[in-house]
Amino acid sequence: MKSSSIIAVSGLISTAVAETIHGVTVFTRHGTSKHYSGYGLTTLGFTENYEVGSDYRDLYVAAGAPKKILGISESRYTPSQIFASAPDQQVLLNTATAFLQGLYPPLEDINAASFAAQALNNDTSYSSPLNGYQYVVLHGEESTAPDTIWIKGDEGCPVTTKAQKSFENSTQFATLTETTRSFYAQFWDNLKNVYDYTPEMLDYGTTIHNSSLTTNVTSKQHFQLRTLADSAEFGYNYNSSQISRAVGGQTLLGGIFSQLNQTVSSKGKLKFSLLAGSYDNFMATFGLMNLTSASTDFFGLPRYASTMAFELFTAENTTTFPTNTDALSVRFLFRNGSDAGAPLTPYPLFGGSESSLSRSNFSSQIQSRAIMSVSKWCSACNATQSFCPAGTSGTASQLPSQSSAAAAATSGGNGGISNAIAGVIGAMVTLAVAKQFYVFSRRRHISPDSQNVDFGARAPKYD
Repeated sequence: MKSSSIIAVSGLISTAVAETIHGVTVFTRHGTSKHYSGYGLTTLGFTENYEVGSDYRDLYVAAGAPKKILGISESRYTPSQIFASAPDQQVLLNTATAFLQGLYPPLEDINAASFAAQALNNDTSYSSPLNGYQYVVLHGEESTAPDTIWIKGDEGCPVTTKAQKSFENSTQFATLTETTRSFYAQFWDNLKNVYDYTPEMLDYGTTIHNSSLTTNVTSKQHFQLRTLADSAEFGYNYNSSQISRAVGGQTLLGGIFSQLNQTVSSKGKLKFSLLAGSYDNFMATFGLMNLTSASTDFFGLPRYASTMAFELFTAENTTTFPTNTDALSVRFLFRNGSDAGAPLTPYPLFGGSESSLSRSNFSSQIQSRAIMSVSKWCSACNATQSFCPAGTSGTASQLPSQSSAAAAATSGGNGGISNAIAGVIGAMVTLAVAKQFYVFSRRRHISPDSQNVDFGARAPKYD
């Protein structure tokens, strides 16, 4: 499975012979997770994120990689070159950890055992544990810390919560709820007893995740369930006339922009940045960057372990970082899921037709869409967090990461979103319907014949 994935990722992406990659910033969704008896990644989920990280290694890091980042360490993790961050939540921290295990695996596993051994003055030698396991630093962002907004800017934002709630009160939502009432009602016999399920019955691998639940769902119904889920989640997370639904996407773009800028300000010393987050901010950024004009697939939920990448490159084959940063360009790529053979595909941004943009053009477009400072987020959200002073005006123009980039470049430390502060639906789509009925029935516990049933009610959001 692994070999075919390597071939697919490296072979399906066109690589310009004269091109030089100077840095990459990646945002990843977590792998398959379980939601009952403890929310966390499944064994499959860990594997998905690990294999995606391994594919990125094969593409950008390893010796002979088709798009190898200029000067990146092939085998041994170098802290100044890599930055990784995730919210302080088990699933997302584990997601980033699994990805990084694939990006820089144990040294003995990649025939670099010499790096895992260290000789002492008394002529003894020790090897790192776990076959030379590499402990890549991962910054966990607490929910009370300012830097959490760059990955989870929709959380703790009252304005976004209110805007998303208004979607449920819209004519569009009401019409869709009414027109799909009979469609959802046909699943009632399978799902009506969800209300009475115990936590053990809802555990991963048992009743609610058992394939028998889907035996009566046709491929046509499955497709409609996915389409309805796509439509609802896109509506919650983006609307061009109510941009406050997409605050999480605005801050994510700000964080990505900051990481790319750190590669520039450090003259290429920061080479790879990883951010781990949720599907909702994927969808918000899809809308903000007008990716739906490039492909209608971007109206859909990204699959587990999906990734989007931003490459910073020059069109020439160079051996040094360019002195003239106007020579830099940015390319956006997306990989939907972790399946072997799934390509990392470039798409044009902002309604254009070119697969890449000059850095100056990209910067201008992002700054017109993104939230670029903590104070601006506080103001846009009417937030009350402790780091949001009363009367915040949102006029700060510099991200925390940009202010610390020079220090990171000169000290050899890895650049981060703020080093000063920081230390879709899967194959069982009907599970989403089960959750919807479960929450609904716990509230009302009535049959679908009732005129008061709201089949459009949103289930709790599981990242």
